[in-house]
Amino acid sequence: MILSGKRILLIIGGGIAAYKSLDLIRRLGERGASIRVVMTEAAQHFVTPLAVGALTADHVFTDLFDRQAEQDVGHIRLAREANLIVVAPATADLMAKLANGLANDLASAVLLATERPVLMAPAMNPKMWSHPATRRNRATLEKDGVRFVGPNKGEMAEKAEAGEGRMAEPLEIAAAVEALLDDRPKPLSGRRIVVTSGPTHEPIDPVRYIANRSSGKQGHAIAAALARLGADVRLVSGPVAIADPTGVTTIHVQTAREMNDAVESLLPADAAVFVAAVADWRPESEAGEKIKKADGDGPPQLSMIENPDILAGIGHHSRRPYLVVGFAAETQNLLANAAAKLEKKGADFVVANDVSAATGVMGGDRNRVKIVSKSGVDEWPELSKAEVAVRLAAFIAERLKTTAV
Repeated sequence: MILSGKRILLIIGGGIAAYKSLDLIRRLGERGASIRVVMTEAAQHFVTPLAVGALTADHVFTDLFDRQAEQDVGHIRLAREANLIVVAPATADLMAKLANGLANDLASAVLLATERPVLMAPAMNPKMWSHPATRRNRATLEKDGVRFVGPNKGEMAEKAEAGEGRMAEPLEIAAAVEALLDDRPKPLSGRRIVVTSGPTHEPIDPVRYIANRSSGKQGHAIAAALARLGADVRLVSGPVAIADPTGVTTIHVQTAREMNDAVESLLPADAAVFVAAVADWRPESEAGEKIKKADGDGPPQLSMIENPDILAGIGHHSRRPYLVVGFAAETQNLLANAAAKLEKKGADFVVANDVSAATGVMGGDRNRVKIVSKSGVDEWPELSKAEVAVRLAAFIAERLKTTAV
């Protein structure tokens, strides 16, 4: 495990998202990390040191002037003994203190005294996050080398409030921690790889669209796995309900044409992995107003036209990446359809998977794939989508090993 033997100091700030810190402790512990915790005074209004200590099986540090803890300058020891300091939730107050060099409590003193990497997971009201002062503080912290994960968009604790300011989910933070502390070899360092993920939405009118059931889980996992091996990953994502993967540059699109344009703009690249379930057709024209149902008229007739074939376009492109990997999501004749796709679209490999309803692949967390190439078929066992991503990233790294960077 990447975090086995690593020491994480978690600073819990004072916000409603502090309750997520309990799950974060568990997630980091599952990955082999040793966790110590500093809680601000405000944090203790949301979760108790007793609950935190029960999960860490360690003393929870709360007071800069604790006689016992500070008899050997405890805040300096805390600052230096960790491999990484994680601030979650990172409130506007904590960000401001570190950005401006304030150290009037244990958390801020530790942050100012450390030479270790710092990862912040901001959480606050959208208005606070978008305030110019917070923006300035973030820019200062990033310039000073502080890393960030999130915040995400979504509903706030306040009634009827929504926007950017939700703390990243514990699994996202754990992934960011792993990425920062991963000292394994980076075989894809210096490589640029383009990945597509998710569905596309092809508008019928301002309300309705044509889409599919792709969740983006497999594509996003592949992008993250490639980034962990050192690649500069550019992810072109259709509309999904999952967070952008850590360490990846994500371009958000809606339609197949937007995805095609985004992919072409990212060339040249060393490899391209086309995981997105792109709609094959779109309505010839989009109605300017919602199409209304009229009694006795029956359903409207939609005239459909073909979308650009992104995989084929890149597979035969004048600036074709060295390695082109396609996906074939099929409900019948899996291998025959995948082999035909390999030949027609100019791919080096096609990852074929059965997405019929009985498999639960669409929207699920597991997958069973077959790697189809001109040399034959390599069948993988059923794995989690994260495990498929790790194996595919290693597969790509091996194929790129002999090419010049």
